[in-house]
Amino acid sequence: MNRKKLSRLQELLWTMTESGFVSGANCMVWQGGEEQCYYEAGMRDLAAGLPMTRDTIFRLYSMSKPVTAAAAMILLEEGQIDLYDPVSDFLPGFRDQKVMANGVPTPVKRPVVIQDLLNMTSGLTYPGEGCPSEFLTNQLMDEVITRMSSPQALTTHEIMNRLGTIPLAFQPGEKWQYGMSADVLGAVIEIVSGMRFGDFLRQRIFEPLGMNDTGFFVPREKQGRLAKVYRDIGKGLEEFHFPHLGISNDMETPPAFESGGAGLVSTIDDYARFAQMLLQKGSFGNVTLLSPQTVTFMSQAHLAPSLDPYVRQWESLAGCSYANLMRIMKDPGAAISISRAGEFGWDGWLGAYMTVDPADDMILLLMYQKTDTGTTAYTRKIRNVVFSALD
Repeated sequence: MNRKKLSRLQELLWTMTESGFVSGANCMVWQGGEEQCYYEAGMRDLAAGLPMTRDTIFRLYSMSKPVTAAAAMILLEEGQIDLYDPVSDFLPGFRDQKVMANGVPTPVKRPVVIQDLLNMTSGLTYPGEGCPSEFLTNQLMDEVITRMSSPQALTTHEIMNRLGTIPLAFQPGEKWQYGMSADVLGAVIEIVSGMRFGDFLRQRIFEPLGMNDTGFFVPREKQGRLAKVYRDIGKGLEEFHFPHLGISNDMETPPAFESGGAGLVSTIDDYARFAQMLLQKGSFGNVTLLSPQTVTFMSQAHLAPSLDPYVRQWESLAGCSYANLMRIMKDPGAAISISRAGEFGWDGWLGAYMTVDPADDMILLLMYQKTDTGTTAYTRKIRNVVFSALD
């Protein structure tokens, strides 16, 4: 790669922080089996004056989803699950499900299956006010937050069984909508594996890959490396402390709810190990987590073409399809940043971002902590610099 062009990433990170868009950020590019660059700028904690560092710990939010998908692929390889297994086989709350049709709860045409969870075609939603499913999911997650610090905190199983009783927003498989499917998948993995979801991830993914700073909470001795979360509601950056989507902001103690869709923390180096495993078709160093065939399957688009327009309603997903809790680039000509067919990845609510580009043997990672960001104009500018630096 052209290192001179890549050096523009440092300038972009400085602009992001000096303009007050974020408090701090770091960025990394791997290509051809080598780290091509790492840059950082700004602060992880403005009030304490602590700088952004390479070992800063970030809340991943939806960048947790690809990890959950990889965990499901492990069970798929072992013959422990089938993509057409009904979720109700594992979680009784999903039995006799209903879907809202003209305002009336109506029996589903077919049950939600594991593939629906991986492809966001389940009819499950995130909390909101746009339809009865969103409203009732909002009520459930409010209860999760209210009880999360008490002895009566709801567990992953309890929450997902309750979620299963909420009428779906649409018939399974007929539409695509981003929602709590990955959280349900985490609960399924618990049932199938016979262990807590966090323990499964630690034993089967984090420890083998050497991801020592990744998990569902941050131990006391590492709390000083946890970046603060910021928001900007028109008055500049201010700290944000609310437990969004049932995830504790301080991350101080092991949670009762281990969210497969949003609950993990990690560092840029830890996540790079996971991303390299995907780039290298299931292996990292001397460790093999998945077969090349499984990673190829995991990183290919599986949605029916008729569902792609639902995905592309999101500006950041122009040109993409979706599968296995990740975006998959199908049409680079329709994208709004320089792109490559077959690249895949995801982002998070606080700005964490990953793309894996098999055609160019490349990984791009970006980390920061600001609410309601995900893929931004700065993310696209960084992508454009990186893809244009390929020789």
